Parts: sequence; C-alpha cells; structure tokens
Amino acid sequence: MNEEAQNARHAEKMKKKKVARDKILATKTIEKGLIIVHTGKGKGKSTAAFGMAFRSLGHGHKIAIIQFVKGAWNSGEKQVLEKFPELVTIRSMGEGFTWETQDRQKDIDNARSAWETAKELILDPSIRFVLMDELNIVLRYDYLPIEEVVAFLKDEKPDDTHVVITGRNAKEELIEIADLVTDMTQIKHPFRSGVKAQEGIEF
Repeated sequence: MNEEAQNARHAEKMKKKKVARDKILATKTIEKGLIIVHTGKGKGKSTAAFGMAFRSLGHGHKIAIIQFVKGAWNSGEKQVLEKFPELVTIRSMGEGFTWETQDRQKDIDNARSAWETAKELILDPSIRFVLMDELNIVLRYDYLPIEEVVAFLKDEKPDDTHVVITGRNAKEELIEIADLVTDMTQIKHPFRSGVKAQEGIEF
C-alpha cells in the first residue's frame, strides 16, 4: 500500500472514531455539581484538588478552601489564591492533630468548627467550588460522624456546587456517594531517599 492510500485509510479511521466519540458525547447531557474524592497513599491528592480550584477560578467562579488539618498554612497555592480576595475564601481551621498531648476533645472541637464553616460555604449560593482539604483524615479518626457528612452532601449540597474532598483512607460511605473518586498510588517518593520537602513541589 502506497503512502497516499495509507493516509486515506488513516483519515477514514479517524473519521469513524470521531463519529463514534461524538455519538457517545451526545448522550452525556447531565450538568451538576460533583462530589469528588481524592484518596490513596500516593502524593498529589491536595495538589490535584488545588489544580481544580485554579481551573474553576480561571472561569471566574467563586471558590472556597477549608483546611481541616493544616493550620499555619503558608504555601505557594495560598500566596497565589490570596491575590484574588473577591473570588477566593480560605479557612485554615486545623491546628494539626494533638499527637503528643493526646487531646482528642480538642481535635474533635477543631473538626466540628471546620465542618460548620464548610457547610456554610457549601450552602453559599455565590460559591461554585468548595475544597475540603484533609477531611478524610478527620473522618478516619471519627472526629466527625461519617453519617452526618454523607447526609449533608446528599441532601443539602446545592445541585450546582462542586465539592472536592482529600485525604488518605476515604470512608466507603463517602466513596459510595461520590461522583468521581481517584486513588493516588505511590510508586516512588524522594523522601525515602533522604530528600526533604521542596519549595514549589510540596508547598
């Protein structure tokens, strides 16, 4: 087969693929606010979520970010997001967990405060995208009842609001109601080779 015939065959094949793809896309007509979960042991859960936040921001949407664990948060993302105060709400509610003092009640109180703030932001009709960073950690240690979180997301989240939840060990109940779940798998990490957290990569 000469080159011209090969090109014609390739063009016909691509045309058929496009017709098939367009046919599939034509059946996808639902538009709604998604519940998205990023979990798993690998790096990139929050990073991917912030990528979505920046994408939403790029379309002029108002966004909100609630940090359930990280308290004194001073990252590259925060420095960029703070340049858009009219579109971005950031609440760093966590103080880290009280591993040393074992003050479980303090952890529960912090989680409750962050959750109440998150609910208010999700219900705000002007906000299109809400990131609940590390909520999965709070749920893993039962600092908030999973049933309460699931019920709110199912029954009270506005139809056009996107909610992204990050953290390891996502509860099955949360995975079940989510529209999109990504499990980050760690294959290799520089920390194991003695490399410290790098500016612009980890923070």
